Amino acid sequence: MKRLAVYCGSATPADPAFAAAARQVGLGLARRGIGIVYGGGRLGLMGTLADAALEAGGQVIGVIPEALVQAEVAHHGCTELRIVQTMHQRKALFTDLSDGFVTLPGGVGTMDELWEAISWAQLGYHAKPVGLLNVNRFYDPLIAFYRQMVEVGFIRPAHAGILIHAGDMDRLLDGMARYRPHQPICSMTSSQL
Repeated sequence: MKRLAVYCGSATPADPAFAAAARQVGLGLARRGIGIVYGGGRLGLMGTLADAALEAGGQVIGVIPEALVQAEVAHHGCTELRIVQTMHQRKALFTDLSDGFVTLPGGVGTMDELWEAISWAQLGYHAKPVGLLNVNRFYDPLIAFYRQMVEVGFIRPAHAGILIHAGDMDRLLDGMARYRPHQPICSMTSSQL
């Protein structure tokens, strides 16, 4: 993996563990020579991630809608800042520019990006690993919900392994490196669906 899309919050929660994790991810990816594609913001976990990677000499590509540039939240210190018109273009560019996806803690926008990455993998629009960094067990309820969707049958057994999760970045990257794409829905027959 030469470049990863990293999804995370534009807010900074009161618990310093979240910002510390974003910083460690930025530093760690840069030290491994893995570039970052992210939301292009200078605030919250996004800004912390980008600043840490840049400090360590890493490549950071920000992808941000014009409306957020106008709101003055863009990080103009990125290696490259790509300005798009819509959120749909932003997410498509994340997919085009990256070899996989890592989700750190975040809010609604972060969840939108994570679920779209999983959905697109199920459908076959990409065959890239989708990782979830479970900082301070933040995502325990989401992981349980994902398992429930598998158990109930809303996620097919063939797709149960799309979401890769771990509590630390080394284990997460190891799991993502081992990922083998599953049979996408688009190539399944009606009897398999």
